[in-house]
Amino acid sequence: MLEVREVIVVEGRYDKNALSQVVNAVILETGGFGVFNDKQKQKLLRSLAEKRGLIVLTDSDGAGFVIRNFIRSCVDPALVKHAYIPDVYGKERRKSKASKEGKLGVEGMRPETLLEALRRAGASFVGEETEAKAAAITKADLYRLGLSGGEGSREKRLRLLKALDLPEHLTANALLDVLNALLTPKELIALADNPPDTGE
Repeated sequence: MLEVREVIVVEGRYDKNALSQVVNAVILETGGFGVFNDKQKQKLLRSLAEKRGLIVLTDSDGAGFVIRNFIRSCVDPALVKHAYIPDVYGKERRKSKASKEGKLGVEGMRPETLLEALRRAGASFVGEETEAKAAAITKADLYRLGLSGGEGSREKRLRLLKALDLPEHLTANALLDVLNALLTPKELIALADNPPDTGE
């Protein structure tokens, strides 16, 4: 089992259980929206971020992004990496019905999907050398490629997110961080010009 140096932050105990089957790491639960009023947990997150760094891995639904953005506001963003699971529709086995948005959460993801999400976020795996890519893609690049600020940019951006197996709720800043972790500017240009057929 791979060991991750950073502390991984998830929403609840079922997410923690699923992730603990995949990696050896300190995994901290937010208790869903409970973190909003829990000053001690917020302080703990800041302390852990300073000592080891954090990786936030929430569900890809709207609620997951609200929690992710809250953590972004109370912890130094330079100490936080964001791991994203793809939008996969369905329901977890333990639940009687699907979530409000109909998407699987962290607990419903396959182990290889969770591992890939952590790799894409730049997790530090103990015993593995990782090369950090220079952040070379800019907001101006997204605009030039028609991925932001223009007519049809939302649709083009959604096609790109689908091609990269990323959730649709990504903000422009989060998209920029993810693209810089995954692609060179040249690769982005090629992908934006010719997105792969996603079968839809």
